[in-house]
Amino acid sequence: MSAVNTIWVLFGAALVFFMQAGFAMVEAGFTRAKNSGNIIMKNLLDLSIGSVVYWFVGFGIMFGTGTFAGTIDFFIQGNYDAALPSGVSIWTFVIFQTVFCATSATIVSGAMAERTKFSAYCIYSAVISLLIYPISGHWIWGGGWLSQLGFHDFAGSTAVHLVGGVAAVCGAKMLGPRLGKYDKNGQSKAIPGHNIVIGALGVFILWFCWFGFNGGSTVSMEGDAIENAGLIFMNTNLAAAVASVTTMIFTWIKYKKPDVSMTLNGALAGLVGITAGCDLVTPAGAALIGLVCGVAVVLVIETVDRKFRIDDPVGAIGVHGACGAIGTLMTGLLATQDGLFYGGGFRFLGVQCLGVLAVIVWVAVTATITFKVTDLAVGLRVSKREEIEGLDTNEHGLGNAYADVLPAVPSDSLLTGVDSVLGVKKPVQDVPVEEAIPIRHTSGYAAPGELGVLTKVDIIARQSKFEELKAAMNEIGVTGMTVTQVLGCGIQKGATDYYRGVPVDVQLLPKVRVEIVVAKVPVEEVVEAARKVLYTGHIGDGKIFVYDVRDAVKVRTGETGYDAMQGINEV
Repeated sequence: MSAVNTIWVLFGAALVFFMQAGFAMVEAGFTRAKNSGNIIMKNLLDLSIGSVVYWFVGFGIMFGTGTFAGTIDFFIQGNYDAALPSGVSIWTFVIFQTVFCATSATIVSGAMAERTKFSAYCIYSAVISLLIYPISGHWIWGGGWLSQLGFHDFAGSTAVHLVGGVAAVCGAKMLGPRLGKYDKNGQSKAIPGHNIVIGALGVFILWFCWFGFNGGSTVSMEGDAIENAGLIFMNTNLAAAVASVTTMIFTWIKYKKPDVSMTLNGALAGLVGITAGCDLVTPAGAALIGLVCGVAVVLVIETVDRKFRIDDPVGAIGVHGACGAIGTLMTGLLATQDGLFYGGGFRFLGVQCLGVLAVIVWVAVTATITFKVTDLAVGLRVSKREEIEGLDTNEHGLGNAYADVLPAVPSDSLLTGVDSVLGVKKPVQDVPVEEAIPIRHTSGYAAPGELGVLTKVDIIARQSKFEELKAAMNEIGVTGMTVTQVLGCGIQKGATDYYRGVPVDVQLLPKVRVEIVVAKVPVEEVVEAARKVLYTGHIGDGKIFVYDVRDAVKVRTGETGYDAMQGINEV
Protein backbone atom coordinates (compact mmCIF):
# COMPACT_ATOMS: atom_id res chain seq x y z
CA MET A 1 0.00 0.00 0.00
CA SER A 2 1.05 3.56 -0.69
CA ALA A 3 0.15 6.06 2.04
CA VAL A 4 0.37 9.10 -0.26
CA ASN A 5 -1.77 7.48 -2.96
CA THR A 6 -4.35 6.33 -0.44
CA ILE A 7 -4.59 9.77 1.17
CA TRP A 8 -4.88 11.43 -2.24
CA VAL A 9 -7.69 9.15 -3.40
CA LEU A 10 -9.59 9.44 -0.11
CA PHE A 11 -9.21 13.23 -0.23
CA GLY A 12 -10.57 13.25 -3.76
CA ALA A 13 -13.47 11.04 -2.66
CA ALA A 14 -14.31 13.46 0.15
CA LEU A 15 -14.36 16.40 -2.27
CA VAL A 16 -16.57 14.55 -4.76
CA PHE A 17 -18.86 13.57 -1.89
CA PHE A 18 -19.24 17.25 -1.01
CA MET A 19 -20.38 17.95 -4.57
CA GLN A 20 -23.77 16.67 -3.44
CA ALA A 21 -24.08 19.83 -1.33
CA GLY A 22 -23.23 21.91 -4.38
CA PHE A 23 -25.83 20.20 -6.55
CA ALA A 24 -28.41 20.57 -3.79
CA MET A 25 -27.76 24.33 -3.50
CA VAL A 26 -27.83 24.88 -7.27
CA GLU A 27 -31.08 22.98 -7.70
CA ALA A 28 -32.75 24.55 -4.67
CA GLY A 29 -31.70 28.08 -5.63
CA PHE A 30 -32.81 27.71 -9.25
CA THR A 31 -36.27 26.41 -8.30
CA ARG A 32 -39.08 27.75 -6.13
CA ALA A 33 -39.01 27.85 -2.34
CA LYS A 34 -42.04 25.59 -2.00
CA ASN A 35 -39.98 22.69 -3.39
CA SER A 36 -36.68 23.25 -1.56
CA GLY A 37 -37.20 20.47 0.96
CA ASN A 38 -37.98 18.04 -1.82
CA ILE A 39 -34.78 19.01 -3.66
CA ILE A 40 -32.70 18.40 -0.55
CA MET A 41 -34.34 15.02 0.03
CA LYS A 42 -33.68 13.89 -3.53
CA ASN A 43 -30.01 14.83 -3.36
CA LEU A 44 -29.63 13.11 -0.02
CA LEU A 45 -31.32 9.96 -1.29
CA ASP A 46 -29.28 9.92 -4.52
CA LEU A 47 -26.19 9.58 -2.39
CA SER A 48 -27.71 7.19 0.13
CA ILE A 49 -29.52 4.86 -2.28
CA GLY A 50 -26.60 4.96 -4.70
CA SER A 51 -24.11 4.02 -1.99
CA VAL A 52 -26.15 0.99 -0.97
CA VAL A 53 -26.97 -0.44 -4.40
CA TYR A 54 -23.50 0.27 -5.79
CA TRP A 55 -22.02 -1.71 -2.89
CA PHE A 56 -24.68 -4.39 -3.34
CA VAL A 57 -24.00 -5.17 -7.00
CA GLY A 58 -23.12 -2.02 -9.03
CA PHE A 59 -19.36 -2.08 -8.37
CA GLY A 60 -19.08 -5.70 -9.53
CA ILE A 61 -20.94 -4.93 -12.74
CA MET A 62 -18.65 -1.98 -13.40
CA PHE A 63 -15.23 -3.44 -12.55
CA GLY A 64 -15.68 -7.18 -12.94
CA THR A 65 -14.20 -8.93 -15.96
CA GLY A 66 -16.18 -8.89 -19.20
CA THR A 67 -16.57 -7.03 -22.47
CA PHE A 68 -20.12 -5.68 -22.18
CA ALA A 69 -20.52 -5.83 -18.40
CA GLY A 70 -18.70 -7.06 -15.36
CA THR A 71 -19.92 -9.73 -12.97
CA ILE A 72 -22.76 -10.06 -10.50
CA ASP A 73 -20.79 -9.91 -7.27
CA PHE A 74 -22.99 -9.24 -4.26
CA PHE A 75 -21.40 -6.98 -1.63
CA ILE A 76 -18.00 -6.92 -3.41
CA GLN A 77 -16.64 -10.32 -2.42
CA GLY A 78 -14.52 -10.98 -5.52
CA ASN A 79 -10.93 -10.19 -6.43
CA TYR A 80 -10.37 -6.84 -8.16
CA ASP A 81 -6.58 -6.59 -8.03
CA ALA A 82 -6.42 -6.07 -11.81
CA ALA A 83 -8.65 -2.99 -11.58
CA LEU A 84 -7.04 -1.39 -8.52
CA PRO A 85 -4.67 1.59 -8.93
CA SER A 86 -1.14 1.11 -7.65
CA GLY A 87 -0.88 1.26 -3.86
CA VAL A 88 -4.60 1.74 -3.27
CA SER A 89 -6.75 -0.69 -1.27
CA ILE A 90 -10.02 -2.14 -2.51
CA TRP A 91 -12.21 -0.14 -0.13
CA THR A 92 -10.42 3.11 -0.91
CA PHE A 93 -11.15 2.56 -4.59
CA VAL A 94 -14.75 1.49 -3.90
CA ILE A 95 -15.64 4.66 -1.97
CA PHE A 96 -13.98 6.79 -4.66
CA GLN A 97 -16.08 5.16 -7.37
CA THR A 98 -19.23 5.25 -5.20
CA VAL A 99 -19.30 9.04 -4.98
CA PHE A 100 -18.84 9.29 -8.76
CA CYS A 101 -21.87 7.04 -9.22
CA ALA A 102 -23.95 9.23 -6.88
CA THR A 103 -22.91 12.32 -8.83
CA SER A 104 -24.24 10.86 -12.07
CA ALA A 105 -27.56 10.01 -10.41
CA THR A 106 -28.10 13.45 -8.88
CA ILE A 107 -27.75 15.33 -12.19
CA VAL A 108 -31.26 14.21 -13.15
CA SER A 109 -32.82 15.72 -10.02
CA GLY A 110 -32.67 19.29 -11.30
CA ALA A 111 -34.19 18.55 -14.70
CA MET A 112 -37.14 16.72 -13.10
CA ALA A 113 -37.60 19.21 -10.28
CA GLU A 114 -40.90 20.60 -8.99
CA ARG A 115 -43.28 17.99 -10.43
CA THR A 116 -41.88 14.48 -9.80
CA LYS A 117 -43.24 12.03 -7.25
CA PHE A 118 -40.63 11.34 -4.62
CA SER A 119 -41.31 7.58 -4.68
CA ALA A 120 -40.81 7.49 -8.45
CA TYR A 121 -37.56 9.40 -8.18
CA CYS A 122 -36.22 6.96 -5.59
CA ILE A 123 -36.89 4.08 -7.98
CA TYR A 124 -35.01 5.85 -10.78
CA SER A 125 -32.11 6.65 -8.45
CA ALA A 126 -31.76 2.99 -7.55
CA VAL A 127 -31.89 1.79 -11.16
CA ILE A 128 -29.24 4.21 -12.48
CA SER A 129 -26.82 3.27 -9.69
CA LEU A 130 -27.64 -0.43 -9.97
CA LEU A 131 -27.50 -0.91 -13.72
CA ILE A 132 -27.40 2.08 -16.09
CA TYR A 133 -24.27 3.82 -14.80
CA PRO A 134 -22.26 0.66 -13.94
CA ILE A 135 -22.62 -0.88 -17.40
CA SER A 136 -21.63 2.21 -19.39
CA GLY A 137 -18.95 2.83 -16.77
CA HIS A 138 -17.63 -0.67 -17.38
CA TRP A 139 -17.28 0.11 -21.07
CA ILE A 140 -15.17 3.19 -20.29
CA TRP A 141 -13.32 2.53 -17.03
CA GLY A 142 -13.84 -1.15 -16.24
CA GLY A 143 -11.95 -2.71 -19.13
CA GLY A 144 -14.96 -2.97 -21.45
CA TRP A 145 -15.10 -2.66 -25.20
CA LEU A 146 -14.75 1.13 -25.41
CA SER A 147 -11.63 1.21 -23.29
CA GLN A 148 -10.18 -1.59 -25.42
CA LEU A 149 -10.70 0.58 -28.51
CA GLY A 150 -8.84 3.47 -26.85
CA PHE A 151 -11.76 5.67 -25.76
CA HIS A 152 -10.53 8.36 -23.37
CA ASP A 153 -12.64 9.95 -20.65
CA PHE A 154 -10.29 10.80 -17.84
CA ALA A 155 -12.74 11.84 -15.10
CA GLY A 156 -16.21 11.44 -16.55
CA SER A 157 -17.47 13.96 -19.11
CA THR A 158 -19.22 11.00 -20.72
CA ALA A 159 -19.13 8.31 -18.03
CA VAL A 160 -20.73 10.58 -15.40
CA HIS A 161 -22.14 13.77 -16.93
CA LEU A 162 -23.40 12.59 -20.30
CA VAL A 163 -25.07 9.64 -18.59
CA GLY A 164 -26.85 12.01 -16.19
CA GLY A 165 -27.66 14.49 -18.97
CA VAL A 166 -29.26 11.93 -21.27
CA ALA A 167 -31.29 10.48 -18.40
CA ALA A 168 -32.37 14.05 -17.60
CA VAL A 169 -33.67 14.51 -21.17
CA CYS A 170 -35.70 11.30 -20.94
CA GLY A 171 -37.14 12.12 -17.52
CA ALA A 172 -38.01 15.75 -18.25
CA LYS A 173 -39.57 14.88 -21.61
CA MET A 174 -41.73 12.12 -20.16
CA LEU A 175 -42.84 14.27 -17.22
CA GLY A 176 -43.86 17.24 -19.31
CA PRO A 177 -43.38 20.90 -18.35
CA ARG A 178 -44.33 22.50 -15.06
CA LEU A 179 -47.73 24.15 -14.87
CA GLY A 180 -47.54 27.64 -16.34
CA LYS A 181 -44.22 27.07 -18.08
CA TYR A 182 -45.69 27.46 -21.58
CA ASP A 183 -48.65 29.57 -22.66
CA LYS A 184 -51.45 28.40 -24.95
CA ASN A 185 -49.32 29.24 -27.98
CA GLY A 186 -46.41 27.17 -26.71
CA GLN A 187 -44.27 30.18 -25.82
CA SER A 188 -41.90 29.65 -22.91
CA LYS A 189 -42.57 31.64 -19.74
CA ALA A 190 -39.87 32.24 -17.15
CA ILE A 191 -40.24 30.64 -13.74
CA PRO A 192 -37.39 32.24 -11.74
CA GLY A 193 -35.63 30.40 -8.97
CA HIS A 194 -36.28 31.72 -5.50
CA ASN A 195 -32.69 32.28 -4.36
CA ILE A 196 -29.90 33.05 -6.82
CA VAL A 197 -27.45 33.48 -3.92
CA ILE A 198 -27.91 29.86 -2.84
CA GLY A 199 -27.54 28.82 -6.47
CA ALA A 200 -24.26 30.75 -6.74
CA LEU A 201 -22.99 29.17 -3.53
CA GLY A 202 -23.71 25.77 -5.05
CA VAL A 203 -21.71 26.64 -8.16
CA PHE A 204 -18.70 27.73 -6.08
CA ILE A 205 -18.92 24.52 -4.03
CA LEU A 206 -18.97 22.46 -7.23
CA TRP A 207 -16.08 24.41 -8.74
CA PHE A 208 -14.01 23.80 -5.60
CA CYS A 209 -14.92 20.11 -5.42
CA TRP A 210 -14.16 19.62 -9.11
CA PHE A 211 -10.47 19.71 -8.24
CA GLY A 212 -11.10 16.45 -6.40
CA PHE A 213 -13.30 15.17 -9.22
CA ASN A 214 -10.60 15.69 -11.87
CA GLY A 215 -7.43 15.84 -9.82
CA GLY A 216 -8.32 12.83 -7.67
CA SER A 217 -8.84 10.77 -10.81
CA THR A 218 -5.07 10.43 -11.16
CA VAL A 219 -5.54 7.96 -8.23
CA SER A 220 -1.87 8.51 -7.53
CA MET A 221 0.58 11.14 -6.35
CA GLU A 222 3.77 9.35 -7.29
CA GLY A 223 6.01 9.59 -10.34
CA ASP A 224 4.54 11.31 -13.40
CA ALA A 225 1.17 11.73 -11.65
CA ILE A 226 2.66 14.50 -9.50
CA GLU A 227 3.30 16.77 -12.47
CA ASN A 228 0.11 15.69 -14.22
CA ALA A 229 -2.00 16.68 -11.20
CA GLY A 230 -0.81 20.26 -11.50
CA LEU A 231 -1.76 20.37 -15.18
CA ILE A 232 -5.18 18.89 -14.38
CA PHE A 233 -5.85 21.52 -11.71
CA MET A 234 -4.76 24.28 -14.07
CA ASN A 235 -6.88 23.05 -16.95
CA THR A 236 -9.92 22.52 -14.73
CA ASN A 237 -9.84 26.05 -13.36
CA LEU A 238 -9.02 27.68 -16.70
CA ALA A 239 -11.83 25.98 -18.61
CA ALA A 240 -14.39 27.03 -15.99
CA ALA A 241 -13.10 30.59 -15.91
CA VAL A 242 -13.08 31.00 -19.70
CA ALA A 243 -16.54 29.46 -19.98
CA SER A 244 -17.89 31.87 -17.34
CA VAL A 245 -16.49 34.92 -19.10
CA THR A 246 -17.69 33.64 -22.47
CA THR A 247 -21.23 33.03 -21.25
CA MET A 248 -21.32 36.42 -19.55
CA ILE A 249 -20.25 38.23 -22.72
CA PHE A 250 -22.50 36.13 -24.95
CA THR A 251 -25.61 36.77 -22.83
CA TRP A 252 -24.68 40.44 -22.52
CA ILE A 253 -24.75 40.71 -26.30
CA LYS A 254 -27.77 38.47 -26.74
CA TYR A 255 -29.98 39.72 -23.89
CA LYS A 256 -28.53 43.26 -23.61
CA LYS A 257 -27.57 42.47 -20.00
CA PRO A 258 -25.19 39.86 -18.55
CA ASP A 259 -27.40 37.04 -17.30
CA VAL A 260 -26.52 35.84 -13.78
CA SER A 261 -28.07 32.38 -13.75
CA MET A 262 -26.84 31.55 -17.24
CA THR A 263 -23.30 32.66 -16.35
CA LEU A 264 -23.41 30.32 -13.36
CA ASN A 265 -24.44 27.55 -15.75
CA GLY A 266 -21.53 28.59 -17.95
CA ALA A 267 -19.02 27.92 -15.17
CA LEU A 268 -20.44 24.42 -14.71
CA ALA A 269 -20.43 23.87 -18.47
CA GLY A 270 -16.70 24.58 -18.61
CA LEU A 271 -16.05 22.19 -15.74
CA VAL A 272 -18.06 19.43 -17.39
CA GLY A 273 -16.38 19.98 -20.76
CA ILE A 274 -12.80 19.80 -19.49
CA THR A 275 -13.37 16.66 -17.40
CA ALA A 276 -12.75 14.19 -20.25
CA GLY A 277 -9.42 15.54 -21.47
CA CYS A 278 -8.02 17.53 -18.55
CA ASP A 279 -4.96 15.24 -18.45
CA LEU A 280 -4.20 15.35 -22.20
CA VAL A 281 -4.85 18.92 -23.37
CA THR A 282 -2.70 22.00 -22.89
CA PRO A 283 -3.98 25.08 -21.02
CA ALA A 284 -4.69 26.64 -24.44
CA GLY A 285 -6.77 23.58 -25.30
CA ALA A 286 -8.62 23.86 -21.98
CA ALA A 287 -9.39 27.51 -22.70
CA LEU A 288 -10.75 26.58 -26.14
CA ILE A 289 -12.98 23.90 -24.58
CA GLY A 290 -14.23 26.47 -22.08
CA LEU A 291 -14.92 28.95 -24.89
CA VAL A 292 -16.99 26.47 -26.90
CA CYS A 293 -18.90 25.21 -23.86
CA GLY A 294 -19.60 28.76 -22.69
CA VAL A 295 -21.49 29.49 -25.92
CA ALA A 296 -22.97 26.02 -26.39
CA VAL A 297 -24.61 25.89 -22.97
CA VAL A 298 -26.69 29.00 -23.72
CA LEU A 299 -27.76 27.81 -27.15
CA VAL A 300 -28.63 24.31 -25.96
CA ILE A 301 -30.61 25.50 -22.93
CA GLU A 302 -32.58 27.90 -25.15
CA THR A 303 -33.19 25.26 -27.82
CA VAL A 304 -34.30 22.61 -25.34
CA ASP A 305 -36.67 25.09 -23.72
CA ARG A 306 -38.09 27.02 -26.66
CA LYS A 307 -37.92 24.61 -29.59
CA PHE A 308 -38.33 21.19 -28.01
CA ARG A 309 -40.40 22.52 -25.07
CA ILE A 310 -38.60 20.34 -22.56
CA ASP A 311 -38.78 22.01 -19.16
CA ASP A 312 -35.39 21.79 -17.43
CA PRO A 313 -35.47 24.17 -14.44
CA VAL A 314 -31.71 24.18 -13.78
CA GLY A 315 -30.28 23.65 -17.28
CA ALA A 316 -28.92 20.16 -16.53
CA ILE A 317 -29.42 18.98 -20.11
CA GLY A 318 -27.30 21.78 -21.54
CA VAL A 319 -24.65 21.75 -18.83
CA HIS A 320 -24.12 18.01 -18.34
CA GLY A 321 -25.53 16.40 -21.46
CA ALA A 322 -24.40 18.72 -24.24
CA CYS A 323 -21.14 19.88 -22.68
CA GLY A 324 -20.26 16.36 -21.56
CA ALA A 325 -20.45 15.26 -25.20
CA ILE A 326 -18.65 18.37 -26.47
CA GLY A 327 -15.77 17.96 -24.03
CA THR A 328 -15.32 14.30 -24.94
CA LEU A 329 -15.32 15.02 -28.68
CA MET A 330 -12.95 17.98 -28.34
CA THR A 331 -10.51 15.71 -26.54
CA GLY A 332 -10.27 13.83 -29.83
CA LEU A 333 -9.23 17.10 -31.46
CA LEU A 334 -7.02 18.70 -28.81
CA ALA A 335 -5.28 15.83 -27.01
CA THR A 336 -1.53 16.21 -27.32
CA GLN A 337 -1.38 12.43 -27.74
CA ASP A 338 -3.29 11.21 -30.84
CA GLY A 339 -5.46 14.34 -31.12
CA LEU A 340 -6.44 15.34 -34.67
CA PHE A 341 -4.97 18.84 -34.32
CA TYR A 342 -1.69 17.31 -33.14
CA GLY A 343 -1.26 14.95 -36.09
CA GLY A 344 -2.96 11.95 -34.58
CA GLY A 345 -5.34 11.36 -37.44
CA PHE A 346 -9.03 10.59 -37.33
CA ARG A 347 -8.98 7.27 -35.49
CA PHE A 348 -8.90 8.65 -31.96
CA LEU A 349 -11.58 11.21 -32.81
CA GLY A 350 -13.68 8.45 -34.36
CA VAL A 351 -13.43 6.35 -31.20
CA GLN A 352 -14.48 9.35 -29.13
CA CYS A 353 -17.51 9.85 -31.38
CA LEU A 354 -18.40 6.16 -31.17
CA GLY A 355 -18.19 6.22 -27.39
CA VAL A 356 -20.44 9.28 -27.06
CA LEU A 357 -23.00 7.81 -29.44
CA ALA A 358 -22.98 4.41 -27.71
CA VAL A 359 -23.53 5.92 -24.27
CA ILE A 360 -26.34 8.16 -25.54
CA VAL A 361 -28.16 5.20 -27.07
CA TRP A 362 -27.61 2.99 -24.01
CA VAL A 363 -28.82 5.55 -21.49
CA ALA A 364 -31.71 6.79 -23.66
CA VAL A 365 -33.10 3.27 -24.04
CA THR A 366 -32.62 2.12 -20.45
CA ALA A 367 -33.72 5.40 -18.87
CA THR A 368 -36.84 5.56 -21.03
CA ILE A 369 -37.76 2.00 -20.04
CA THR A 370 -37.10 2.81 -16.38
CA PHE A 371 -39.26 5.92 -16.38
CA LYS A 372 -42.02 4.24 -18.38
CA VAL A 373 -42.24 1.23 -16.06
CA THR A 374 -42.08 3.51 -13.02
CA ASP A 375 -44.88 5.65 -14.45
CA LEU A 376 -47.05 2.58 -14.92
CA ALA A 377 -46.23 1.25 -11.46
CA VAL A 378 -46.47 4.30 -9.19
CA GLY A 379 -46.84 7.30 -11.49
CA LEU A 380 -44.10 9.80 -12.29
CA ARG A 381 -45.87 13.11 -11.77
CA VAL A 382 -47.70 14.59 -8.82
CA SER A 383 -51.23 15.91 -9.21
CA LYS A 384 -51.97 19.45 -10.38
CA ARG A 385 -53.04 20.48 -6.90
CA GLU A 386 -49.88 19.05 -5.32
CA GLU A 387 -47.68 20.79 -7.85
CA ILE A 388 -49.35 24.16 -7.27
CA GLU A 389 -49.14 23.87 -3.50
CA GLY A 390 -45.55 22.60 -3.59
CA LEU A 391 -43.87 19.25 -3.11
CA ASP A 392 -42.54 20.15 0.34
CA THR A 393 -46.03 20.06 1.82
CA ASN A 394 -47.57 17.22 -0.14
CA GLU A 395 -44.61 14.88 -0.49
CA HIS A 396 -42.90 15.45 2.85
CA GLY A 397 -45.35 17.20 5.18
CA LEU A 398 -42.98 20.14 5.40
CA GLY A 399 -44.95 23.36 5.79
CA ASN A 400 -42.15 25.68 4.74
CA ALA A 401 -38.45 25.06 4.14
CA TYR A 402 -37.84 28.61 5.42
CA ALA A 403 -40.28 28.57 8.32
CA ASP A 404 -38.39 31.10 10.44
CA VAL A 405 -37.68 33.55 7.62
CA LEU A 406 -40.59 35.99 7.47
CA PRO A 407 -40.66 39.36 5.75
CA ALA A 408 -40.36 42.25 8.15
CA VAL A 409 -40.48 46.00 7.69
CA PRO A 410 -38.15 47.89 10.06
CA SER A 411 -40.04 50.23 12.36
CA ASP A 412 -37.79 53.08 11.33
CA SER A 413 -38.00 52.34 7.59
CA LEU A 414 -39.69 55.69 6.98
CA LEU A 415 -37.06 57.69 8.84
CA THR A 416 -34.02 59.22 7.26
CA GLY A 417 -31.33 61.58 8.39
CA VAL A 418 -29.56 61.72 11.75
CA ASP A 419 -29.53 64.58 14.20
CA SER A 420 -25.88 65.59 14.45
CA VAL A 421 -26.15 66.24 18.19
CA LEU A 422 -28.47 63.60 19.57
CA GLY A 423 -27.91 60.88 16.95
CA VAL A 424 -31.70 60.45 16.58
CA LYS A 425 -33.27 59.92 13.19
CA LYS A 426 -35.59 62.66 11.97
CA PRO A 427 -38.87 61.88 10.20
CA VAL A 428 -39.22 62.58 6.51
CA GLN A 429 -41.45 65.59 5.85
CA ASP A 430 -44.43 65.42 3.47
CA VAL A 431 -44.11 67.06 0.08
CA PRO A 432 -45.38 70.65 0.34
CA VAL A 433 -48.88 71.11 -1.07
CA GLU A 434 -47.74 73.69 -3.56
CA GLU A 435 -45.25 71.19 -5.03
CA ALA A 436 -47.73 68.32 -5.33
CA ILE A 437 -49.46 67.41 -8.58
CA PRO A 438 -52.57 69.51 -9.38
CA ILE A 439 -55.71 67.94 -7.91
CA ARG A 440 -59.37 68.73 -7.42
CA HIS A 441 -59.90 69.31 -3.70
CA THR A 442 -63.20 68.62 -1.99
CA SER A 443 -64.69 70.19 1.09
CA GLY A 444 -63.52 69.13 4.55
CA TYR A 445 -64.31 65.67 5.79
CA ALA A 446 -67.67 65.05 7.39
CA ALA A 447 -68.55 61.54 8.56
CA PRO A 448 -71.72 60.15 6.93
CA GLY A 449 -74.76 59.86 9.08
CA GLU A 450 -75.53 56.29 8.04
CA LEU A 451 -73.76 53.27 6.57
CA GLY A 452 -72.31 54.03 3.16
CA VAL A 453 -72.31 51.96 0.02
CA LEU A 454 -68.86 50.54 0.69
CA THR A 455 -68.25 46.90 1.60
CA LYS A 456 -64.98 45.24 2.59
CA VAL A 457 -64.30 41.66 1.52
CA ASP A 458 -61.50 40.03 3.49
CA ILE A 459 -60.23 36.80 1.89
CA ILE A 460 -57.91 34.30 3.59
CA ALA A 461 -56.66 31.77 1.03
CA ARG A 462 -53.88 29.40 0.04
CA GLN A 463 -50.78 31.15 -1.30
CA SER A 464 -50.87 29.00 -4.42
CA LYS A 465 -54.30 30.37 -5.32
CA PHE A 466 -53.39 34.05 -5.32
CA GLU A 467 -52.70 34.42 -9.04
CA GLU A 468 -56.01 32.78 -9.93
CA LEU A 469 -57.84 34.99 -7.42
CA LYS A 470 -56.21 38.15 -8.77
CA ALA A 471 -57.14 37.23 -12.34
CA ALA A 472 -60.74 36.53 -11.31
CA MET A 473 -61.03 39.89 -9.56
CA ASN A 474 -59.64 41.70 -12.59
CA GLU A 475 -62.23 40.00 -14.80
CA ILE A 476 -65.15 41.38 -12.78
CA GLY A 477 -63.68 44.88 -12.54
CA VAL A 478 -61.95 44.81 -9.14
CA THR A 479 -58.46 46.22 -9.52
CA GLY A 480 -57.62 47.56 -6.06
CA MET A 481 -56.56 45.18 -3.34
CA THR A 482 -54.23 44.94 -0.37
CA VAL A 483 -52.26 41.69 -0.09
CA THR A 484 -50.49 40.39 3.01
CA GLN A 485 -48.54 37.21 3.67
CA VAL A 486 -49.89 35.80 6.92
CA LEU A 487 -49.69 32.70 9.11
CA GLY A 488 -52.71 31.07 10.68
CA CYS A 489 -54.92 28.05 11.12
CA GLY A 490 -58.61 27.28 11.21
CA ILE A 491 -60.60 24.89 13.36
CA GLN A 492 -58.52 21.98 12.09
CA LYS A 493 -55.50 23.50 13.92
CA GLY A 494 -53.28 23.35 10.88
CA ALA A 495 -51.84 20.17 9.45
CA THR A 496 -50.09 17.44 11.40
CA ASP A 497 -46.39 17.68 10.57
CA TYR A 498 -43.48 15.78 12.02
CA TYR A 499 -40.01 16.90 13.01
CA ARG A 500 -37.50 14.12 13.70
CA GLY A 501 -40.44 11.76 13.96
CA VAL A 502 -42.21 13.80 16.67
CA PRO A 503 -45.62 15.27 15.74
CA VAL A 504 -45.99 19.03 15.97
CA ASP A 505 -49.37 19.71 17.55
CA VAL A 506 -50.41 23.06 16.07
CA GLN A 507 -49.08 24.49 12.84
CA LEU A 508 -49.49 28.06 11.66
CA LEU A 509 -49.76 27.57 7.94
CA PRO A 510 -48.64 30.15 5.37
CA LYS A 511 -51.65 31.92 3.84
CA VAL A 512 -52.34 35.04 1.83
CA ARG A 513 -54.78 37.71 3.01
CA VAL A 514 -56.45 39.78 0.31
CA GLU A 515 -58.45 42.84 1.40
CA ILE A 516 -60.80 44.40 -1.14
CA VAL A 517 -63.17 47.35 -0.62
CA VAL A 518 -65.90 47.42 -3.26
CA ALA A 519 -68.34 50.16 -4.17
CA LYS A 520 -69.30 49.74 -7.81
CA VAL A 521 -69.01 45.96 -8.23
CA PRO A 522 -71.75 44.02 -6.39
CA VAL A 523 -70.31 42.34 -3.31
CA GLU A 524 -72.17 39.11 -4.10
CA GLU A 525 -70.32 38.90 -7.41
CA VAL A 526 -66.96 39.37 -5.67
CA VAL A 527 -67.69 36.65 -3.11
CA GLU A 528 -68.95 34.20 -5.72
CA ALA A 529 -65.96 34.75 -8.00
CA ALA A 530 -63.56 34.29 -5.08
CA ARG A 531 -65.30 31.12 -3.92
CA LYS A 532 -65.17 29.64 -7.39
CA VAL A 533 -61.40 29.96 -7.82
CA LEU A 534 -60.45 29.12 -4.23
CA TYR A 535 -62.48 25.94 -3.94
CA THR A 536 -60.61 22.61 -3.93
CA GLY A 537 -62.87 20.65 -1.59
CA HIS A 538 -60.10 20.14 0.93
CA ILE A 539 -59.68 21.51 4.43
CA GLY A 540 -57.72 24.73 4.28
CA ASP A 541 -59.44 26.36 1.30
CA GLY A 542 -59.79 29.51 3.40
CA LYS A 543 -62.52 31.89 4.46
CA ILE A 544 -64.18 35.05 3.19
CA PHE A 545 -65.31 37.76 5.59
CA VAL A 546 -67.67 40.58 4.59
CA TYR A 547 -67.85 43.89 6.49
CA ASP A 548 -69.71 47.15 6.15
CA VAL A 549 -67.32 50.04 5.70
CA ARG A 550 -68.39 53.31 7.32
CA ASP A 551 -66.46 55.53 4.94
CA ALA A 552 -63.32 55.95 2.85
CA VAL A 553 -61.17 59.02 2.26
CA LYS A 554 -58.79 59.44 -0.65
CA VAL A 555 -55.80 61.19 0.89
CA ARG A 556 -54.63 62.89 -2.29
CA THR A 557 -57.94 64.57 -3.18
CA GLY A 558 -60.03 64.46 -0.04
CA GLU A 559 -62.85 62.61 -1.85
CA THR A 560 -64.97 60.34 0.32
CA GLY A 561 -67.33 57.40 0.01
CA TYR A 562 -68.10 56.08 -3.45
CA ASP A 563 -65.98 58.79 -5.15
CA ALA A 564 -62.90 57.86 -3.13
CA MET A 565 -62.98 54.32 -4.54
CA GLN A 566 -63.00 55.26 -8.21
CA GLY A 567 -59.95 55.31 -10.45
CA ILE A 568 -58.90 58.22 -12.62
CA ASN A 569 -60.72 56.91 -15.69
CA GLU A 570 -63.92 56.34 -13.73
CA VAL A 571 -64.26 59.80 -12.23
